[in-house]
Amino acid sequence: MTTPFPFTAVVGQDDLRLALLLNAVSPAVGGVLVRGEKGTAKSTAVRALSALLPEVPVVPGCRFSCDPASPDPGCPDGPHEAGGGAERPARMVELPVGASEDRLVGALDIERALSEGVKAFEPGLLADAHRGILYVDEVNLLHDHLVDLLLDAAAMGASYVEREGVSVRHAARFLLVGTMNPEEGELRPQLLDRFGLTVEVAASREPDQRVEVVRRRLAYDDDPAAFAARWAEEEAAVRARIVAARELLPSVRLGDGALRQIAATCAAFEVDGMRADIVMARTATALAAWAGRTDVLAEDVRQAALLALPHRRRRNPFDAPGLDEDKLDETLEEFGGSDDDDPDPDPGPDGPGGGGGQPEPDDAPQGDGDTAARPEAGEDGQPQPSGAGEQSPARASEPFRTKVLSVPGIGEGASGRRSRARTEHGRTTGARRPRGALTKLHLAATVQAAAPHQRARGRSGPGLVVRRDDLRQATREGREGNLVLFVVDASGSMAARQRMSAVKGAVLSLLLDAYQRRDKVGLVTFRGTDADVALPPTSSVDAAAARLETLPTGGRTPLAAGLLRAHDVLRVERLRDPARRPLVVLVTDGRATGGPEPVALAGRAARLFAADSVASVVVDCESGPVRLGLAGQLAGELGGTAVTLDELRADSIAGLVKDVQRRAA
Repeated sequence: MTTPFPFTAVVGQDDLRLALLLNAVSPAVGGVLVRGEKGTAKSTAVRALSALLPEVPVVPGCRFSCDPASPDPGCPDGPHEAGGGAERPARMVELPVGASEDRLVGALDIERALSEGVKAFEPGLLADAHRGILYVDEVNLLHDHLVDLLLDAAAMGASYVEREGVSVRHAARFLLVGTMNPEEGELRPQLLDRFGLTVEVAASREPDQRVEVVRRRLAYDDDPAAFAARWAEEEAAVRARIVAARELLPSVRLGDGALRQIAATCAAFEVDGMRADIVMARTATALAAWAGRTDVLAEDVRQAALLALPHRRRRNPFDAPGLDEDKLDETLEEFGGSDDDDPDPDPGPDGPGGGGGQPEPDDAPQGDGDTAARPEAGEDGQPQPSGAGEQSPARASEPFRTKVLSVPGIGEGASGRRSRARTEHGRTTGARRPRGALTKLHLAATVQAAAPHQRARGRSGPGLVVRRDDLRQATREGREGNLVLFVVDASGSMAARQRMSAVKGAVLSLLLDAYQRRDKVGLVTFRGTDADVALPPTSSVDAAAARLETLPTGGRTPLAAGLLRAHDVLRVERLRDPARRPLVVLVTDGRATGGPEPVALAGRAARLFAADSVASVVVDCESGPVRLGLAGQLAGELGGTAVTLDELRADSIAGLVKDVQRRAA
C-alpha cells in the first residue's frame, strides 16, 4: 500500500487544511469544494486527510459499513443485531469522472432477478463511502447523470438502485470533497450548494515557501516511509486534537447573539435559501470546538462566513466567487451585541443593502489609458479609429434570456441539454442487443425474446427461464451538449459603442445559455487584416466571457479570414472529440472589406460550412435606416439562418430552430 503524503507536511494552504479539519471534527458541515489552479496540492491534502480520521466501528462482514451501535434496519446484508462489532480505518473513496452509473450506485443482476427472484446486488462507490469520504477530483467535469445521483444521495442519506421494478436501498452518508480547476468550467448551482465550504487555493509567490514545497516533495519521493515517519508525531497530535474536538462539540454553545450575526450576514450578502445559515452555524460551532472552547465567538462567525458564503453568492457563472470583507466586518459589528441586545437595530441608509462603500464597475476607466482612439469615418460612416487602430473595449449590455438554438438531427455526443441525441438517459425509444455489460434493461423486449423458448428450456415453475441472449438493452433519446463556436466581427463597422455593447450583451446571453446547457464554447474574432482564436474550445464559459469583455474593435473586416479560422478550429476539434456536434454562431453585419474580392472570398469560405453540414446561425448586427441585408445573404451561403439582435430575445425566435432544420434538410 502506498504511503500517503502527511497532512501536516503540506506547506501553506491554511484555509484548505482548516476546512478539511473542520469537516473531520463535524461531518455535518457538509464537505469541501477546493477550487484552484493545477499543481497546488489540492488532491494531496484531501488524500492525506483520511489518515487523520478516527477509526470507524462496523458490523463484521457488512458490505455497507453499518454501525454496530445502531445498524440500518433496511441494510441489504441485514438484519444485524446491535452490539459488538469491529473497527477499521475510515475510507476515502475516489469517484472517477468517467465512472458509470452502476459503478457509483451499484448493480443488480437482472438475469437472476427475473429467473430466480433473487436480489443479487453488487455495492457501488456510494456504499463504500458510507461513513467515510467520497472524493471527486475534477468534480466540475462529472457527467450530469452522476451529479443527479450524488445530489439525491447527499439529500436523503441513502442510495436507491432500481431496475425494472427491482429495488435495493442502503444508507449512504459521506463527507463529499471535490477539487476543480475553474479554467475547465463551473459546477451546476445545485451541486455547488451541496458543498458546505469552499476554498480558493493558489501557488505561493514567496520563494522561500516554494523552496520548502520542492524540498519536502523530493524527500517524500525518495523515501515515502521515512518521510512519513519524520512527521508521525505531528500527525498523531492532530489526530488527537480531532478526537478531542469531536468530544467537545456537543458541549459548544451557539448563543442567540452568534445566531443573529449569522442570519444578518447571510441576509446582507443575499444568499439563496437557508442552507447557508445552517452551514455557517455548524462551521462556527466546529471552529469553537477545534479551538477548545465551549462558546462561539464573533471570530468564529467571521471565519465561518469566509468559508461558507463565497460560492453561494454567485448569481451566474461569470461572477467571481469571493466576499467583501469590509462589508462582512461592518455587518458583524452592527449585529455583534450581547444576546440581550435589541435584535432589530436600524441599519441606516449606509448599512447592509444601503448605498455606501461598493465601487461601481461602470465607473472603471476604459482601456489601458495609452491608446486614445482618434475618430474618423469608418466603414458605415460612423466615427471610428483611424486605420487599424482600436477603441477601448465597450462594456456588454445587460444579458437576457435567449431561445434555444439547437443542431438538427440526432447526435451521440456528451450528455447535455441542447440538441437531441441517443444517450444512456432519457425517454425509451426502442431496444437492441446489449454491447458489453447490460445497463438499461428493456423488460418488455426481454420477455418477448425469452417467451418462445420456455418449453424448449424445460420451464416448470413460475420463474421465467432467461438466457443471456434474451436480454435487450433499452435505447434512449435525451439531450447532448454541443460545441458552440462564436465568430465575432470586431471590425470598424461594428465599433460604434452602442452597437458593440449590444453585440457583447447578446453573446454574453448566449454564453449563459451555453453554460446552462453544458456546452463547450470557443471564440474566434476578426478585425484589421486577420482573425484570432481568442479562446480555443473549452468548458469554461466564464473564460469566454472574460475574453469578450476585453475585446477591442476597429479596422477593416476580414470576414473570409474569420470564417476560415473558424473552419480550421472545427476541423481540429472534430479530431479531438468527433461525437460532439458543432453550432456556429456568427455575429456580424455581413460586410467584408480588405483584399481582392472580399465579398466573393467570404462566400466561398461560407460554403465550406454548408458542404460539411455544420449548423449555423448568423446574428445580424446591421443597424440604421439603410440596410443592405448582407447578413441574410451570408446565412444562405452558410446553409443556416439569420436573426437580428432583437429577435434573439426570449420568444422572438420561436421559429428559428425550425428554420435551421428546414434549411439543413
